[in-house]
Order: sequence, then C-alpha cells, then structure tokens
Amino acid sequence: MATDVELAAMDAVETAARILSKELRPAEVIDAAIARAREAAHLGAVVTDTYERAGGHPPPAGPLAGVPTFIKDLAQLAGVRTTWGSRGGGDCVAKKSDPFVARFERTGVVCLGKSATPELGLTATTESLGREPCRNPWDPARSTGGSSGGAACLVAAGVVPLAHASDGGGSIRIPAGCCGLVGFKPSRAALDMEGSRLLPVNIAVHGAVTRTVRDTIAFHDAVASRFTTPSTEPRGLRIGVFVDAPIGTPVHPDTRAAVLASAHLCESLGHHVEEIRCPFDGQVIDDFLAYWGFVAWIQVKTARLMMHRQFDRAQLEPWTTGIAGTFVARRRAAFAAIRRLRRFGTTYARIMQAHDVLICPTTAEPAPALGHLATDQPFETGFDRLRSYVPFTPIHNAAGAPAISLPLGRSASGLPIGVQFAAARGADRMLLELARTIEQAHPWPLTAPRANWQRDGR
Repeated sequence: MATDVELAAMDAVETAARILSKELRPAEVIDAAIARAREAAHLGAVVTDTYERAGGHPPPAGPLAGVPTFIKDLAQLAGVRTTWGSRGGGDCVAKKSDPFVARFERTGVVCLGKSATPELGLTATTESLGREPCRNPWDPARSTGGSSGGAACLVAAGVVPLAHASDGGGSIRIPAGCCGLVGFKPSRAALDMEGSRLLPVNIAVHGAVTRTVRDTIAFHDAVASRFTTPSTEPRGLRIGVFVDAPIGTPVHPDTRAAVLASAHLCESLGHHVEEIRCPFDGQVIDDFLAYWGFVAWIQVKTARLMMHRQFDRAQLEPWTTGIAGTFVARRRAAFAAIRRLRRFGTTYARIMQAHDVLICPTTAEPAPALGHLATDQPFETGFDRLRSYVPFTPIHNAAGAPAISLPLGRSASGLPIGVQFAAARGADRMLLELARTIEQAHPWPLTAPRANWQRDGR
C-alpha cells in the first residue's frame, strides 16, 4: 500500500499503470485524492465536489482508468451543478455531460468535482466575486492565473495528477506558467470547445494541465485528438527565441532570463537557435482583445439560452460587463479586428516558414498578487493590467496553432516561470516530443512544497 506522499507524487501514467497491475487499488487512490482535496480546500480550487459518488463504484476501463481528476466549471458534468464561475449561475444541475467531458470520462478517469474558473472564463486570474479567490500553492498570496486556475491549483498542490482545462486566449498556458505545470494548447480542430466553431474566429480548445509531458501526451492520445501517431525525437530544429512583447510593454527580468536559459538548453540539445525580434505586430493582440469583447458580449446576451434559463445577468461582475461593453462602444472597429484575425492564420504560417519552433515568455511576469487583476476594480485599470500581463498567449488562439508552456524558470522569490514553445498549425506531435526531450534534460519539481500552502505550515 503506497503512502499518501507517494500517491501525490505519481503522475497519471504511473497511477493508471499501477492500478492496472493491481499494485494499487482504485479505492485507495481515490480516497487519498479526496483527503488531499479536503486538506487543500482553503486554496479555493473546488467549486462543487462529487466525493461521495466518486468512491461509489469502480472506474470504467480505459487508458486512464482510476486516475482522479476535476472538470473545469465552464463544462457540463451530468448530475452536477455548473456555475460558469458566476454568481448569476444559480444552481443549474446538468442533465448530461458535454460531449468532450463524456469522452474524457470514457478514458476511465474518476471525476472528483468541478474546479474554479473566473466568470465565463473571461480573465487571466481565478478570483470570482462571491467566493474565496483561488490561491497559488507556491504562494497563497499569489494568483493561479486563469481561466483554468482551479485545475492548475489542484494539480500543483498534488491533489490530482491532471485536470481538465480549456484555452480561449491562454487559459491553459497561463495557469500552467503560474503554478509550475505543463500546459498544452492543441491546434484548431483537434479538441475544439463546443460552440467555438460557430464563432467568427474559432479560438477555444479543450485540454488539460499536468505535471509531466508524458501525461499531456497520454491525455491527448486517450481522448483521441488528431495527433495519435507516435513520432521520433525531433532533431536539428530551427528555433527562434524572442523576449519582447508584441505590444512593447515590459517583460520581467526573471522571465526574460528564463526564456533565454531555455533557448540555451535547446541549443545544447542540438537545435539551431537564433535570437530574433518579436515577429508579431502588436495589432494582433489589440485585435484579439477587441474580439474578446465580442465573445463576452455574445455570452452575456445568450446566457439564458446557452447556459441556464434562470441565469441572472444582474449579478454579472464589473469586468464581464466592462469587456462586453467594449464591443458595444466600438462595434465597427471590432468587426474590422475580426476580419484581420480571420486572416491572421496566413500571416502566422508565413512567419513559421523560417522557424520550426518559436520560444517566448508565457506571461510577461510571474504570478501576480491576488487583487492585481481583480474583477471589481475600475475597468480601464484592469484592462491595461491584463493587456500587459498576457501579450503572448492569444497569438496562438488567433492562429489556431499549438503552443505549450513548460515550467523552466524560477523567480528570485521562488515562483514558477512558464516558458512558451509554439509551432506551425498541425505540428502538435513534434512540439510535444520536443517538450519531452526538454523535460528529460531539465526536470522540474512536480508539485509545490506542501509547507508553502498548508494552513499554519502544518
């Protein structure tokens, strides 16, 4: 029988393998994960738990059979409340699981509940009004990022080895960077979120946050995304590295150092690395933020139709109404931005002709203090802070290209720093195999030290 410390340190691949070989009993894995979730409850990562039903029956067969996990609270899980991170969500209990969630459950995972997300997934921190903020296990005074902040918190704290996440503008990669995890956004059409293909620009995908690259690969193979064919270790890649933001805002010195160190690591692995100027014009970021306002406006307008008939729009947070209001105030400019974004994939493909991989920061600085991106501060202040904080990740949502954040740096105060690697659309497997070789050459801590987040240091 494994100790709790041993169970918490196992990734999903090892957990599933040891359950299959009967070295571990599914019940002991699930019971230990539930105990850890309760111990970490003060971190604010769990919105609704399903602990009782999780232990009530054996897991179905599948490549991840018996692995405990959580579903992000933007997705529907049959029989469980969905709040969409909002006070207005009420007590809507899903009658059936979303198609992706059902597919994920068929891999054999055991869902322990719903993980926290900001309202409608619309910002880069997980601090919904009306409930406790989601706290970073590396430093509980810091943000977990967003919008998959609850998922990242639970994985980084060692509660579960992987958790469902989604990414419409960086929402897998940002919390992965904040919490010292692997966060991969696949190419467009691999795991598109329900409804995203109906929008003018298809930007949102499902995915997971994990501690290891092999877990990320196992997850995507298990849910049958489009890149299930094994490939060999990539060699001699043409890699461009840049540290400056497309919009010209400052990048933290510790972040810059982490990116450049990662570039040197890739060079030592035999790749051809060249430091370049940022190849992207700041226009794409501002166009994306204009489009983000349109996405928010659509969600607000259709909340009662698409989410819940009793959804109370009067309780929406100031950030949500503010970002939706930018579309209303600048509608003509927003439609022009959408037209440019629809053409951006061609621009991105042309840029990638000179490089197999691009390396850059995941975020412009390590995890900010809670409150820095608070959703009830003056809108213009919050908007400027968000724009400065995440000027890198939206590029790949706009292009439909794959990108992965790896926890390759540390700040002077010990916070994780994510470094982002990106490739041409469809080159998902190559990017993951590169990430695997980087992980082997430069292993990272798998969880935050418990002493960092346990109450009273216990």
